[in-house]
Amino acid sequence: MTYRRAVTPALVGGALLAALLWWAGASAHLLGLPGVGRTLGVENAAQLAGWLTPWSYDLPGASPTATGTGATGTAGASTTYLALRHTAVQIRFGALFVFFVAGTLLLLRRLPPVRGRRVVAFLMVWAWGLAAGTLAVAVSSPWWVAAQGNGSFRLLPQLAGAMSAGEQSVVVTAVAAALVTVVLAGLAAGGETGAPPTAVPARAARSAATAGTTVIALSLLVLSYQPVAAAIQTISPRIGLLSEPGDLLREWLLLGAWASPGEAPLGGWLLQRAVDVLLLVVVWWLLRRLPALLTRATVPVVVTATICATVLALLAAQLLRMATRATEPYAGLLQLAAGVVDHVPAALTCGLVAGAATALTLRLTTGQAPPAAADAAGTENAALS
Repeated sequence: MTYRRAVTPALVGGALLAALLWWAGASAHLLGLPGVGRTLGVENAAQLAGWLTPWSYDLPGASPTATGTGATGTAGASTTYLALRHTAVQIRFGALFVFFVAGTLLLLRRLPPVRGRRVVAFLMVWAWGLAAGTLAVAVSSPWWVAAQGNGSFRLLPQLAGAMSAGEQSVVVTAVAAALVTVVLAGLAAGGETGAPPTAVPARAARSAATAGTTVIALSLLVLSYQPVAAAIQTISPRIGLLSEPGDLLREWLLLGAWASPGEAPLGGWLLQRAVDVLLLVVVWWLLRRLPALLTRATVPVVVTATICATVLALLAAQLLRMATRATEPYAGLLQLAAGVVDHVPAALTCGLVAGAATALTLRLTTGQAPPAAADAAGTENAALS
């Protein structure tokens, strides 16, 4: 699919995603109306407010002169904090649009939503929408923290908390944006079937998938092991505003919470490890099928698709974790759903490195295959696509 045909669906999808999140943020004030707490429950209303507030220009229920928790009480200081908050949200929406359009263009170019690829394209664009939202929040977090009025106090831990906020809203809105994007891209493609996939020998595809999955496993099983994670979090060099980077590193490096069997009941420990195994299996399976789905396995699109595959695998693992926690007492739906987007920043980081490893392995292991191997790979790719 050419960029000329892909640009309009990507622009429409990015605009729709930004519009839906703007509407969601503007609706946050409704949660402060009298009676909402009695209707939804106080905890549920607070949970929803926490999801929507990062996309709102104003604090729900707060007057313009009261915005900024660190304000000195003067109108000038309050106006300054409010202006910083507006700047943060403007940067957030602008970065969201740019990141979504850029990644979606790459995906639609090499993974056109034609027959046999529509569902995969939808899932990839949906995952990239969540990744774009996370990146947008991360880019705008310095202004967001400054708008609270205490940006000089433990800056990096505050950034770690701000970068992981509001992603629950993106999960829902990205579904609509991805659906519209894929439908428009399919219409733009018309009868185009896209360039045939590059024949990749099965051994090369397996080696590339294994290399990428190994990077994911490093974060999931080694860095996330509780003693290692604790050591990472306690990193605290004395360098002024950039001290205590442990919280930030933990947010962007750890995909889970690995523990030894002795620290939990054996049944619960095995159930948690089943969640981790599911994540790795989904990543490997998606990366194994990736070369057969792409019309051309270039480095940028392999890296982008690997990030999407990691995010999708993380969502699948978190859904399984939600199902296992559904029997816990007082576990409401919103409280369970709050953890669906945990570790998405780490999925972005590890997916980026895993994508580079996958692309490099494909480059090293893919050569001029013998005719028989090339024919077998071509038959496999045709069946998969």
